[in-house]
Amino acid sequence: MIERFSYKNVHQVPKLDKVVINMSVGEAITNPKVLDTAVRELEAISGQKPVITKAKKSIAAFKLREGMNIGCKVTLRGERMYVFLDKLFNIVLPRIRDFRGLPRKSFDGRGNYNLGLREQLVFPEINFDKVDKTRGMDIVIVTTAKNDEEAMEFLTQMGLPLQRERVASGRGGAA
Repeated sequence: MIERFSYKNVHQVPKLDKVVINMSVGEAITNPKVLDTAVRELEAISGQKPVITKAKKSIAAFKLREGMNIGCKVTLRGERMYVFLDKLFNIVLPRIRDFRGLPRKSFDGRGNYNLGLREQLVFPEINFDKVDKTRGMDIVIVTTAKNDEEAMEFLTQMGLPLQRERVASGRGGAA
């Protein structure tokens, strides 16, 4: 990477900063006990106790009031972050049905990658029989990269399974 992006210093090479896992539980508005199971599942997945997130503003259509508990999140750094990413890249993502790689468009322009999982059942820590409802989660991989190109190169070298780039086939179009 040092040659490709012509870094002058070793410290310019991108590094992982943190991984944030967020689980929104919309049902918590009507049934607050649902949030407890989401917290337990997220704790099993991440190996760290999650923080309960609260609604920032009231939305009458969803019967949501400001300050209501609505989800949970966990921020992983250091050793736990690397263990989680290793598990995500090598065990969890290959277990997803019809998985052909993660989309390349999910970079945010500042060198961070966002991905969403539709269900928590792909994690080996979750017991299929004890799950009452499937819940999705958002995972944000935060790097120190300056732009998306640097982050894409860095994360693919770390093992992030991105989709293959589509190559123009030369068919179709005007003759």
